[in-house]
Amino acid sequence: MTQPLYLEDLHVGQTFTTGSVTVTTEAIKAFARDYDPQPFHLDEEAARDSLFGGLAASGWHTAALSMRLMVDGLPFAGGLVGVGGETTWPRPTRPGDVLTVHVEVLEILPSKSRPERGIVRTRHETRNQHGEAVQISHLGIVAWRRP
Repeated sequence: MTQPLYLEDLHVGQTFTTGSVTVTTEAIKAFARDYDPQPFHLDEEAARDSLFGGLAASGWHTAALSMRLMVDGLPFAGGLVGVGGETTWPRPTRPGDVLTVHVEVLEILPSKSRPERGIVRTRHETRNQHGEAVQISHLGIVAWRRP
């Protein structure tokens, strides 16, 4: 098991890359049926006539896959606890895409009122197998100080 990351282990400019996951047509449709049942996520023919020009994963599916990759690949002590952020989807995630998350530490803010922790501002870019961003997030994450 990888050693947990604490606030003291992080520095501005530090980067992390997660493992990868392959997105399947079946997974896109299953997620859509349960959480985002729109035609361009469920039906190839309807998707061809949509803004996406073909079957596309829900942005929330891409976000869920990205979260799983980060949980598996970023061993923050105490878990990945978010404190807000912004997410965009510059291009759709397609069947067969192989996704990897690239994370950069942008800022480290030790807490003045809670000395046992701080906030780490990060940029997360989920890329497909061509290196194209399918999701970009700027997030704040709680980071605990080493006990």
